[in-house]
Amino acid sequence: MFDMSPDGVGFAVVAPGGYAPDEAAFLRALAYLKSLGCSVHNYYEPNDKFQRFGGSDAARLGQLQAAAENPDVQIVMFLRGGYGLSRLLPQIDFKKMAASGKLFVGHSDATPFHIGLLQAGGASFAGPMITPDFTDENPSEFTMRHFWQCVAGPTHKIAVQAANNPSVDAAGTLWGGNLAMLTHLIGTPYFNAIDGGILFLEDIAEHPYRVERMLLQLHYSGVLARQKALLLGDFSGYRLTDYDNGYDFNAMLAYIRSISPIPILTGLPFGHIRDKATLAVGSQAQLVSDGNGWELTMRAYPNLGGRIK
Repeated sequence: MFDMSPDGVGFAVVAPGGYAPDEAAFLRALAYLKSLGCSVHNYYEPNDKFQRFGGSDAARLGQLQAAAENPDVQIVMFLRGGYGLSRLLPQIDFKKMAASGKLFVGHSDATPFHIGLLQAGGASFAGPMITPDFTDENPSEFTMRHFWQCVAGPTHKIAVQAANNPSVDAAGTLWGGNLAMLTHLIGTPYFNAIDGGILFLEDIAEHPYRVERMLLQLHYSGVLARQKALLLGDFSGYRLTDYDNGYDFNAMLAYIRSISPIPILTGLPFGHIRDKATLAVGSQAQLVSDGNGWELTMRAYPNLGGRIK
């Protein structure tokens, strides 16, 4: 069972994307964090939601800035995904965010923030968010354990048993996130592909042909060829029809593997799922696969040091 103690860790909640659909569950998440001993700094105000967002653009940007400037905060976690971060990109001072030393955590819509921060020399964590990971009445032990172990540092390992993967022994900078969010940055000032990196991707409710189309964009733009390996997380929530005529995720994957210049591995426990690992974006990672399973070891990333027992 999860038995780590983040007692005294300053934990900020920000909503640069969507708002919490269940206010009672949101308050329960804050209470859960406090029960762990965290000092919770909430910058999200449910009553200030605007359209589908957790506040106006200016207010959501202000939440990020306030959390980054608070000396009592160590972890800044995104409330949820959805959409909204992309609207803030021109106004985010990523150099200031990177210099703050905060550990920024989130996934999905948070992907542009991870990429922008990495471009500015910072590091962050692709991991859980307040909703649904902390609002659950019984938070996933797997998710909680991987999250706190990863941010505690100084290293973190993910071991996966997954057959039909290529043999790999590669090292590089770990980066990536949500496939749709990543590909929509290509050609903008907010995207700079890592050379010799280990790229990880996930998505939700995207039909395999849409996943293929986005992977082809990464391939045709030369991004894939610059990587050591590609790790695929969860791709679920889509619906096949008779028209697909046997074209499913496995068929798509076989085609992409046939043209990919790099090895592609599956089984990464990450994405829009209950049990998700936390990935240190910008860490130095070692990926070793023997065809029956693989291990990803992350090192040299900012962490909480001895603040978690």
